Amino acid sequence: MASDRQRRAARAKQAGQAASGSEKSAGFSAAPSPGPLPAKGAPRRMNQAIPDAVANRMARRIAIATGIPTLLGMGVFIASYLLVSRHLLDIPPSATLLASGGCFLLGLLGLSYGVLSASWEESAGSLLGVEQIPVNLSRVKASVRALRDGAQTEGKGPS
Repeated sequence: MASDRQRRAARAKQAGQAASGSEKSAGFSAAPSPGPLPAKGAPRRMNQAIPDAVANRMARRIAIATGIPTLLGMGVFIASYLLVSRHLLDIPPSATLLASGGCFLLGLLGLSYGVLSASWEESAGSLLGVEQIPVNLSRVKASVRALRDGAQTEGKGPS
């Protein structure tokens, strides 16, 4: 004899199979279909996903541009504590707060710098990537403009 637990598990399994079968017959699936895979060597559509090389480049730049100032911001707290607790300097708390806040603000700006300074093409750019910032800013502005124009045209339907 099957226990209650085994019977419930069997019913749940049957219900799951029935639900997935009805979804398939209705044209639905649990996960969206990614569509056909592009042929090897075929150009990748840019609106589909960020290429791995570009994503890795952005991640490296973001890690450096945000990590260093963030570590400095934490270091300001530690250094201030050590200097004040050992009576080497009398540092006002507001100075510590401003210095660490400035470092954290630099880290926040580093996030934007990391994304905008990375080459959005397959080929890598220069070490600092300063020449990529105007190019990438114009791309961002164009995409925002296109989104705004698309939203305005959707709002205007046939009268």
